[in-house]
Amino acid sequence: MYQNNEDIRDEFLYRLNNEEFVIDKTGVKTIEIINANFEVTEPTIFGKRNEDYIKREIEWYESQSLFVQDIPGETPKIWEQVASNIGVINSNYGYLVYSNDQWNQFDNVVKELNKNPDSRRANMIYTRPAIWQDAFVDDMSDFICTNNVQYFIRDNKLITSVNMRSNDVVFGFNNDYAWQTHIRNKLHAALDVTYELGPIYWNVGSLHIYERHFNLIKEWEGNFAEDIKQRVWAIEREIQEERRKELARQPEFNFNG
Repeated sequence: MYQNNEDIRDEFLYRLNNEEFVIDKTGVKTIEIINANFEVTEPTIFGKRNEDYIKREIEWYESQSLFVQDIPGETPKIWEQVASNIGVINSNYGYLVYSNDQWNQFDNVVKELNKNPDSRRANMIYTRPAIWQDAFVDDMSDFICTNNVQYFIRDNKLITSVNMRSNDVVFGFNNDYAWQTHIRNKLHAALDVTYELGPIYWNVGSLHIYERHFNLIKEWEGNFAEDIKQRVWAIEREIQEERRKELARQPEFNFNG
């Protein structure tokens, strides 16, 4: 298991430097970590979050609409590409956890944790066996990426365990983590007892980065090297300052008698 975001960045850099590439179904070069598991310690791994889009996507998820044209503002091309002929998709995460069609999973998790805080059943299931057919209806290409998210209350903390089939480490992770934080916070507020916010663990079958984003790995490497340089420089200055202080504290000796 990797420990945190930093470990994941290190692993991608190692694989890039060793040219450990995987070619995906479209012929694009990727770097892939199979069975990546880590505690999320930062909201991004590579790149910056698009806060405007995240806000719009969460608003759309909350609406539970399966139509991509209902995304506020301009519909991202990726959603248009995976949607059916009439603009329908499967992966509205709000629909998957809130709706009656999907068994009111959010409400059931709230009830379960209120009834039994030690439960191992507080599980929101995003995908479904029928996805093998549902993913391709009317020229759709939307095989849900999130498998399930399980919640635990241990040591007075609400702990989140996200389990994903596939996750792009740039756009995918940044947006998915924003949603999982949002839904975790809503769950936290809905519980009868106030618990501490515990860690969010991220478990991915295929965590990957596309060649068009390899530059972000190198950019991080450069920033990391500069950060190390600055830290070493600061430590050296502290050591020099301590030496000066030590010399200043030493008594002066008069050898002339």
